[in-house]
Amino acid sequence: MHLNQKDSRHQQKQIIHHAQTTDAYSFFNLLTSPQLLSVVEEHLPAHRERLYPPTTTLSLFLAQAMNTDASCQHTVNRHAVERVFNGLSPCSILTGAYCKARQRLPVAMVSSLVKQTGGMIAEQAPVPWHWQGRPVKLVDGTTVSLPDTPANQRGYPQQRNQQPGLGFPIARIVAVLCLASGTVLDAAMGPFTGKGTGEHALFRGLVEGLAPGEVIVADRYYCSYFLIATLIEKGVDVVFQQHGVRKTDFRKGQQLSPRDHIVTWHKPQVMPDWMSKEQYEAFADTLTIRELKVGERILVTTLLCDNEAPKKALAALYQQRWHAELDLRHIKSTLGMDVLTCKTPVMVEKEMWVYLLAYNLIRLLMAQAAVQAGLTPRQLSFKHTLQIWILWSRQQFGASDMEHTAMLFTWIASQRAGQRPGRTEPRAVKRRPKPYPLLMRPRAEARVELVRQGYPRRLK
Repeated sequence: MHLNQKDSRHQQKQIIHHAQTTDAYSFFNLLTSPQLLSVVEEHLPAHRERLYPPTTTLSLFLAQAMNTDASCQHTVNRHAVERVFNGLSPCSILTGAYCKARQRLPVAMVSSLVKQTGGMIAEQAPVPWHWQGRPVKLVDGTTVSLPDTPANQRGYPQQRNQQPGLGFPIARIVAVLCLASGTVLDAAMGPFTGKGTGEHALFRGLVEGLAPGEVIVADRYYCSYFLIATLIEKGVDVVFQQHGVRKTDFRKGQQLSPRDHIVTWHKPQVMPDWMSKEQYEAFADTLTIRELKVGERILVTTLLCDNEAPKKALAALYQQRWHAELDLRHIKSTLGMDVLTCKTPVMVEKEMWVYLLAYNLIRLLMAQAAVQAGLTPRQLSFKHTLQIWILWSRQQFGASDMEHTAMLFTWIASQRAGQRPGRTEPRAVKRRPKPYPLLMRPRAEARVELVRQGYPRRLK
């Protein structure tokens, strides 16, 4: 949508007006900065002045994702109360208008804001936050559960070993994260099962967003010949853990130090199913790779010079790969994206981007607080920042109240994250679950049986 200069200024005023008159934890006020306002304006769809314009809808959607009660009814109730206390006319508390407004919200607007906020924070990160002056990106994948609706089952089928009606649709997500600031730079979502739905396939769609000179750190799953060759062609270096099927013999190759050598990898003779013959032939026949053992791990990297990338420095860098696990845990557990609530694939994808945008906005506050306190964002607590922001944003502060803003950043920087290198915890739970049996048939059939026979008697 192309606008002349006069219409553009009018539209910007409308965006800022809706942001200022909609509390919704004041999230959208962060998006009306000059760097992000253009993104909102570019993807703003044609709309009438109604109760839920796109900017208000996005702000409420963000607040909904942040709330422990993430129901549409709670969101609409809160919006109705805020309107009255802000001196606006009362509105209906029925959820139909808000749900339709969420459906009209462009996915491109939300996804672009996620990438813009993540890139903005990463670009403005001070040099000391980077590894040897180079930006480092983490890559990892995870899964989320979706509501069991026919539309979600078609778009994101449940696992094959589960009977119909007993499982839930599962979506796979691969995220590219900034090591320095923790922000999400890009993401891709796809089904959990089926051809071309693995983490490699999703990550290949994100490679175009990488820039020369960056360093990618990921676990052993990403350590494949073709993926490393693709990243080398992009001018991107890698630090991966060695895949378990590949054997490493430190007696071969060019020795750099004990258990640290440079070897030549040969292109696999078997062409992957997803690759065409032309693509296969375009890949180099060999790769020059550095392999080194640190502790119990064997690392694979394209950083070949041991003076520029010492063994200890690479070991310390790969140890920070664990931040990808922590960041995804914050998104899924702290924010609550582990179980999405939307009932169609289009809305599920949109909900994912809203969660990632809310996460990046909290990371934006952490980055600002870290700069003022002379710290790094990794030293600050994400959950503490989230708690402080929610409480602080409920207060009626002026937009230019710098004193309160400075206090907000002081509070954020006052709580440090725990530093526990080498932490080892059992993957087990201590608290026992409720003594209910598993549902082994579709819920509708179970209801019919209860009506006919009632609840089974408990054995004494």
